[in-house]
Amino acid sequence: MAARTKRVIVTGSTGNLGLKAVAALSKLNGWEVIRIGRNSQRRPDICEADLERYEESWAAHFDNADAVLHLAADPKPVANWDSILRLNIQLALNVFRAAERAQVRRFVFASSNWVLGGYRFQHVRLTSNLAPWPVNPYGASKLLMERYGGVVAERTGMSVLSLRIGYCQPGDNHPGPHMAFGRWGQEMWLGNRDWEQAVVKAVTCHFSGSAILNIVSHNQGMRWDLEEARKTIGYIPEEHHQPRLTLISLLKDQAARLRERLFPSGAAQPLFGARW
Repeated sequence: MAARTKRVIVTGSTGNLGLKAVAALSKLNGWEVIRIGRNSQRRPDICEADLERYEESWAAHFDNADAVLHLAADPKPVANWDSILRLNIQLALNVFRAAERAQVRRFVFASSNWVLGGYRFQHVRLTSNLAPWPVNPYGASKLLMERYGGVVAERTGMSVLSLRIGYCQPGDNHPGPHMAFGRWGQEMWLGNRDWEQAVVKAVTCHFSGSAILNIVSHNQGMRWDLEEARKTIGYIPEEHHQPRLTLISLLKDQAARLRERLFPSGAAQPLFGARW
């Protein structure tokens, strides 16, 4: 008897990370990729759904799914709370609800390095056990959904992997001084091949429980700990980048460092009295 074809649901499949993830997962033998979400181009291979509103009509697509790769979100670090609440929190809660309803066994959540954004100029190893330090609503939303995923895993037995994804640019994704956030941005560059590797292993590996994993390439000066990702899903980055700064980018980097020293992001104790 032939083995049953497994199904993976992918949200956010038309975005930068989504297109690359779908391309990688589509190469897997014995797996079917189901794309769901906005479909402004009316493509026949995408199940059109407004994931901001939970509806049984689109949740039914999760029936008999083996895994969910949730990438749909507002990807902008500067997004305001209105957008974050709709696209990064409520939408994610709806997708979790659909997965739980269908008793999906694996949920892979696209978290972000922004959960630890406050450590940009700190000299510490960035592990999943380090106290979170988001500096914007985007990072805060990712932290919230990481924690919610852990609750779902404990309550239902669904395995939940939250991937703190590095800096993966659209298209060919060549690293260099053109990237934002100076040295910090280049140190957490995530190459296309490494992202595709992480997606495939996160969806298909044997794992139970919940885990938060750093996913970046093996860049010089990189402080993101990758040991847990290696042990949990077998992720071993193959790509490498040596950060380099132009004079302009170096000056911007130093200015950001000075600004952070004078006006710390997310400081527990404000410099000038109570905040409100």
